[in-house]
Amino acid sequence: MNRSDYVSALREGAARLAKAADGRLDLPVPGCPDWTVRDLVRHTGEVYLFWRLIASGELAGPDGYEDPAPVGDEQLIPWFGTQCEELAAVLAELDPDEPRWSWSARKDAGFVQRRMAQETAVHCWDAQSAAGLAEPVPRAVAVDGIDEFLALFHDEAVPPADFPEGGVHLHATDGEGEWSVRVADGAWTVAREHAKGAVAVRGEASDLLLWLWGRVGDDRLEVFGDASLLEAFLRSFDRD
Repeated sequence: MNRSDYVSALREGAARLAKAADGRLDLPVPGCPDWTVRDLVRHTGEVYLFWRLIASGELAGPDGYEDPAPVGDEQLIPWFGTQCEELAAVLAELDPDEPRWSWSARKDAGFVQRRMAQETAVHCWDAQSAAGLAEPVPRAVAVDGIDEFLALFHDEAVPPADFPEGGVHLHATDGEGEWSVRVADGAWTVAREHAKGAVAVRGEASDLLLWLWGRVGDDRLEVFGDASLLEAFLRSFDRD
């Protein structure tokens, strides 16, 4: 995916999120314990605001950021839409290689473009799930999201000491996409390849992504090998 793809995914996902949330703000969100749809919309809008300030250069980092004033229910979804469009407009004009602050090892505008598309994809699914209207994450976005998760969120992840070297193999069944996540020198290593793992997980790209983010269980997937390893594998990642 490129800059244009990410901005389109941001706008389209946010529109679907808003549609699912409209009139349903009091519903609980299964994938976000203790949150209502209201909390989800507010959180995502605040994420958009923060990263717009970073992307535009108005903030050089999190220092100096202030939470926006509370928004009432009647204005919440329009406010959310405004935050999305203002962010999308900034991201659409940015060179992905332009330096920008981030919490990850990747510190450029491309990180923000990708992260906002992916944040939106998962939270769109959250809102739809709360409303009983869940749709799969679009395949291209889901495959990119798996790449992002394994590339960014494993940096600080420490494998269990006794995890088999064969690691975990992920395989998307609805098109191209295979990942091998192995243990080497006490850390996870990731490769886009077909390889045998101690445990293999197969499913549509959307389900694999949602499983990584703790939104669905492995009952949505085909598991081959030692299924008891999967909980330890996921627990080693920071998914908050």
